[in-house]
Amino acid sequence: MDKFMQAAIEEAQLGLSEGGIPIGSVIVHNNKIIGRGHNRRVQNGSPILHGEMDAFENAGRQSAQTYRESTIYTTLSPCAMCSGAIILYGINRVVVGENQTFLGEEALLESKSIAVEVLQSQECIDLMKRFIKANPTLWNEDIGE
Repeated sequence: MDKFMQAAIEEAQLGLSEGGIPIGSVIVHNNKIIGRGHNRRVQNGSPILHGEMDAFENAGRQSAQTYRESTIYTTLSPCAMCSGAIILYGINRVVVGENQTFLGEEALLESKSIAVEVLQSQECIDLMKRFIKANPTLWNEDIGE
């Protein structure tokens, strides 16, 4: 497993251990993690702190050039909100742990010439399947159903 996806998985597991939704993300620039985060909707009572948004928040202010040269790793296919942030900040590559439990806006990202690589990591799939089975109401709240 790629070390950066492994870091995103560690973030997801941290979120789960805090009672949250197990989705993690890291932003990588020049082979270094500049922002890491996990879904904190439950922990912070936030409607927007998905894993990718938390990673952006924790990356802090970065130059447009830094974001254009960065890759974001996320354990789950990014939703419309997170994909919008990826587009807004000019991230040019997205590595997705899995999109079987939720297919986000990958086509939108690709339409903006952003490279999307889906790993179909069994670890990511199993993590989400177990969570969704145990917490269907919370999962449906998070994805807006």
